[in-house]
Amino acid sequence: MSRPSALACPDSLKSVLAASGAAAALAEGFAQAGVECTTLPLADGGEGTRVALAGKTTATVVEAAEVIPFDPANRDIERASSRPLGELLARIETDDLVVALGGTANMDGGAGLLEVLAELPAPTTVLCDVQTTLYDAPRLFGPQKGATPELVVELEARFRADARLAPYASLPGSGAAGGLGAALASLGAKLVPGAAAVLDLVGFDPHPYDLVVTGEGRIDATTAEGKVVAEVARRCIAAGVRCIVFGGVVQEPPDGVEAVALSGEPARAREDLVALGLRLGTGLLDASR
Repeated sequence: MSRPSALACPDSLKSVLAASGAAAALAEGFAQAGVECTTLPLADGGEGTRVALAGKTTATVVEAAEVIPFDPANRDIERASSRPLGELLARIETDDLVVALGGTANMDGGAGLLEVLAELPAPTTVLCDVQTTLYDAPRLFGPQKGATPELVVELEARFRADARLAPYASLPGSGAAGGLGAALASLGAKLVPGAAAVLDLVGFDPHPYDLVVTGEGRIDATTAEGKVVAEVARRCIAAGVRCIVFGGVVQEPPDGVEAVALSGEPARAREDLVALGLRLGTGLLDASR
């Protein structure tokens, strides 16, 4: 009987561990158990997308989170602006542009970007880490970026009052990165689900494996809005391959897969993932005997 194999394909644990580091920690644990593990660090348009797509596309890939980073320890949603992304795009010369949206600090409806960018430098595809529409973005993502309940209401009113964005407000992904999806769509960009696009580009295929392990820092109601963890789970279910989802915090895991909560202590994230790989690998070996 052939030995079991696993695929470690996590997203990043924001501000704690890059996707590559999380995948490596899981693989270390599986190796300790004597199980072969392939690593495939993933992203969904948020943090780590440019790295995940390196060598997978000929387009110029720009990651919004690199110029508008979200820092959980320093949340100031009133001051966070999308302007740095606009300034970066204005300097780019390319024939094919991919903009990865997600993991940013702003909730300005792309106002900062539109102040400095009148047109896109090339045909542009936008990878949206969520499929949230514009007017739902403040309610779903404002609080985690530091918005009070009162400010959430105010932000939604601001978005609804922006006539430039109104024609694009119902597009899936228009609320990505604090409304940057709608702003870029207003300049002619095409919005696509980031998770599905990344998985297609990196050649994700769960069929060769006995177990697929994915996860990120927090698994909650927003995970199903287009995050890569939910897309991996969906594809594993369709393929009939066992999938386990981990999170530093697990509130609402995707339907149909097993969920594992880590300790929730950022300093222990790598240690937790090594231990998880070891436990899962040991279980795979026991089941194969």
